[in-house]
Amino acid sequence: MSLSKPSTNRELIHQRYIECQGYRRDDGLWDIEGHLVDTKTYSFPNHDRGEITSGEPIHEMWLRLTVDEDFIIRDVEAITDYGPYHICPDATHSFNELKGIQIRPGWRKEINQRVGGVNGCTHLRELLGPVATTAFQAIYPIKARRHLKPDSNPQQPPLLLSTCHAYAPGSEVVKRLWPAYHRPDEKTKGDNAKSPAT
Repeated sequence: MSLSKPSTNRELIHQRYIECQGYRRDDGLWDIEGHLVDTKTYSFPNHDRGEITSGEPIHEMWLRLTVDEDFIIRDVEAITDYGPYHICPDATHSFNELKGIQIRPGWRKEINQRVGGVNGCTHLRELLGPVATTAFQAIYPIKARRHLKPDSNPQQPPLLLSTCHAYAPGSEVVKRLWPAYHRPDEKTKGDNAKSPAT
């Protein structure tokens, strides 16, 4: 399924491309990499670069977080190949401030404290979101395979619990995967909605 057909003619103006990959390293750590490219469909003058032509990157940036299995950032590499200003690459070094923090709920606040505003780069900071979810997608399934029973430690709730609609405590998915954490009285908005057939 895709989006519905637009109701009017349109002209493409801007395109953002993001690609992320997760690698398991031989030393037990993980490299999670992100690549961001912004382009326009038209050319325009730029003070620092002379002209940015149609299809030429306005922004092209790379980010690598090296993390352990507890999602703690052990190393960071940030690169700006293209930015609208000559000084844009100067912001990449500040991303070393992320070393030692953990990817977990609430980590966005810590990111903004360390590399927010003038301390960093808006686009590299935005790239941290997809890189973080890629880290989770890469690492969590490998960790989960090691545990025969997800409920083996009732003192430690599953990492995915309450992170989305499917993992709501009252959902059938949680009932099946983690029965010890199933709370049938905790319904989501979607659970209360009537189906089209009723």
